[in-house]
Amino acid sequence: MRLQDKTAIITGAAGGIGFAAAKVFAREGAKVALADFNEEQGEKCARELQKKGYEASFFQVNVADRENVDEIVSKVLSSFGKIDILVNNAGITRDAMLAKLSIEDFQKVLDVNLTGVFHCTQAVVPSMIANGKGRIINTSSVSGVYGNVGQTNYAATKAGVVGMTKTWAKELGRKGINVNAVAPGFIETGMTAAVPEKVMAQLLQMVPLARLGKPEDIANAYLFLASDEANYINGTVLHVDGGIMM
Repeated sequence: MRLQDKTAIITGAAGGIGFAAAKVFAREGAKVALADFNEEQGEKCARELQKKGYEASFFQVNVADRENVDEIVSKVLSSFGKIDILVNNAGITRDAMLAKLSIEDFQKVLDVNLTGVFHCTQAVVPSMIANGKGRIINTSSVSGVYGNVGQTNYAATKAGVVGMTKTWAKELGRKGINVNAVAPGFIETGMTAAVPEKVMAQLLQMVPLARLGKPEDIANAYLFLASDEANYINGTVLHVDGGIMM
């Protein structure tokens, strides 16, 4: 198994891509800490993994709250003894055209999608440095690379995640910590389900594979970057987007 005896924290793990990743990681031998704001759904997901014999626990967290993040990281260390992998998968959208985007919605997306990634990463890094190794996987988006109409706030955060990924890869590589990012395209999740059918049809015209990706497609990319197969990959943004805008 590719993650045998590894411990992973996955944020946003109560559904969609995050839960798909939790299932894949657990299947590959990892002890999984499912971190999410949604307590009811998160507990349900953890129980599903536990029933299959996997070692998994749910930890309620608001990634935008640093004290809460520090508390959860401490609890994970107490429960599992170490943290080998952090997947910064949590994210939200508050879409609107620039002229109609409220300051509150702009800031809320920054707090979760960008500052939350900073909080979680800074909180786990001391443990990884002490162990002399670690994997940090950040979730960007094609919107952060190419931009997207109506997503000023979301695109800004996902572009920022790319910048942080490359910076941390340079800072932490000598500490034995690989830092990479995944940039999903249009994936079958709750976020894309809210997109009007006509708009989605237009978006799919840009995708050479002419279909949405599945959460498992992103989860498998996370798995690769977390595994020993990616030992010499650092500072990379792996696009999993069906070939959009090549």
